[in-house]
Amino acid sequence: MDIFYRIVSMLGGLALFLYGMRLMGDGLKSSSGNTMRVALEKVTGNPVIGFIFGILVTCMIQSSTATIVLTVGLVGAGFLRFRQAIGIVLGANVGTAITAQIIRLMDLDAGSGSLLFFFKSDNLAPLALIIGIILIMFVKGHGSNTAGTIFIGFGILFVGLMNMSSAVSTMGDSLSRLLVSFENNYFLGFLAGVGVTGVIQSSSAVVGILQSIASSVGVTFAGVFAVIIGVNIGDCLTTYLVCRIGAKQEQVRICMVHILYNVAAATLIFVVIAILRGTGILPDRFWYMDLNSGGVANIHGAFRLIPAVLLLPFSNVFARLAEKIVPEREMDPEEAAIEKNLRELDERLLLNPGLALNQSAQLIGHMADVSISNYHTAVALMSEPDEKAFNRLHDREILLDRMADASSRYLVDLSTHIQLDTDRRDQNFQIKALTCFERIGDLAINIADNLHTLSEAGASFSTMGIAELRIATGAIGDILDLTSEAYKTGSDRLARKVEPLEEVIDEMIEYLRQVHVDRMTSKKCDVVAGIEFQNILLHLERLSDQCSDLAVYLLGKTDDKINGNEHQYIHNLHHSNDQNYLREFQADYEKYFIPLEGLRSAG
Repeated sequence: MDIFYRIVSMLGGLALFLYGMRLMGDGLKSSSGNTMRVALEKVTGNPVIGFIFGILVTCMIQSSTATIVLTVGLVGAGFLRFRQAIGIVLGANVGTAITAQIIRLMDLDAGSGSLLFFFKSDNLAPLALIIGIILIMFVKGHGSNTAGTIFIGFGILFVGLMNMSSAVSTMGDSLSRLLVSFENNYFLGFLAGVGVTGVIQSSSAVVGILQSIASSVGVTFAGVFAVIIGVNIGDCLTTYLVCRIGAKQEQVRICMVHILYNVAAATLIFVVIAILRGTGILPDRFWYMDLNSGGVANIHGAFRLIPAVLLLPFSNVFARLAEKIVPEREMDPEEAAIEKNLRELDERLLLNPGLALNQSAQLIGHMADVSISNYHTAVALMSEPDEKAFNRLHDREILLDRMADASSRYLVDLSTHIQLDTDRRDQNFQIKALTCFERIGDLAINIADNLHTLSEAGASFSTMGIAELRIATGAIGDILDLTSEAYKTGSDRLARKVEPLEEVIDEMIEYLRQVHVDRMTSKKCDVVAGIEFQNILLHLERLSDQCSDLAVYLLGKTDDKINGNEHQYIHNLHHSNDQNYLREFQADYEKYFIPLEGLRSAG
């Protein structure tokens, strides 16, 4: 039973180590997450720069998996291209070795009078924990809480390591026999490294275990080199599984590059070691040399750094192989059109603001089409729930966000090149317009989610409720189409038609809220359906508000009395005797509101 408790103790130490590493990484990501993302976005096509960024970011967040997952996310969002990301992936493989170098502090041997005594793990761990808890409990402010989390994580990490070392020190004979078997069977050692890393899902943790064994009972180069190579392969397989789920083609290719590189690096190391060993360049005294924690860290670092430097010039080869393994899928026509629009936002056009604004205007017009298409798809779910259509709608929302991010950054970058007031006004208007269309897309998603929730609950709207919503959603569809056409044509005439219809919709929504309350109080509608009905009415009202905002922005583009005074303009219009406004309002009222009231009397 004694060996059982020792294993439990070792696993407990491993749990503390993993939790401490996670805490420290979370704290570091919290303090530098935005800076890290911005830095990665600025990586150019030069793989060397990407390589350096990958090393630095991984050193900051203490996890190559986290860096690669972030990189995959940025590629999926369109901030990075596939080939830009390859250098980052190679750099992340090197940066993760920093954890092992931190762990080597366990090997420090210094007296109490020495400055190095402070850095011994059994002194550093409690000090880090004390500092961390003081910062969290007694110092106010977000920064102190983040710093405290980092210190706590650092302390727990070393407590876990010391616990592992204490546990393995009493299992010295068993561990020594195990590692000696690896000296004679490198394939077994390699598989052990792959398997254990795949289970624990952290290369740093597995290397940390090796370092604990090295500090307690000692290891040899021959016993651990194959294990460390296996750890590197196991790490990339874990990352692949994390990144692969739901990924796009370019994102899958990044994961494939990670695997291809690590396989190539492992093969290179094995071949070089075999040649050095066979020719006698690698002597027995080195082959069977005892390693402490620092020695394991150095071998791990060398196995990460040397192949990366040698294989970095071949990054394009890895890219081409990944592209062959993961070929380009046939793109949906809508997605292909969007990709074409995104490519047309050429940074070289920024020197000519007129042309640049024309390109961004076209992309925003495409945003209008996608957002309105999403609205109609969402409304169709009211008649017939369709999981495929629901998922497609969410895919389109991702495309819409990409267009919004790209056009927003493009317009901001254009600022320094604009000289003419007309271009400045156009720029301001486009920024407002893209915000409105992005919000319209978000509201369409909200409506779809409400209908999906209703369907999942097995509930439904009453026949009267559906009939009312058909009239309301029809009016919203019309105001969306009118607003989109006004934007694309720049027509003040069409823009002036939006506000009267928006006012009619406001009255319709208020009327529907009241009759729906009557329905609920008379128990003609269940609670779930009633809540979702009210939510949808709220989203419809906000959709018409977005259309009103955009139409007034369009009018203000050429009218200084409106520009910057949009709310006052709407207030004055509602309280004026403008015959055109009143005529349009009456026509819309008769088209939408009167049929709505007719439902009530007919029911």
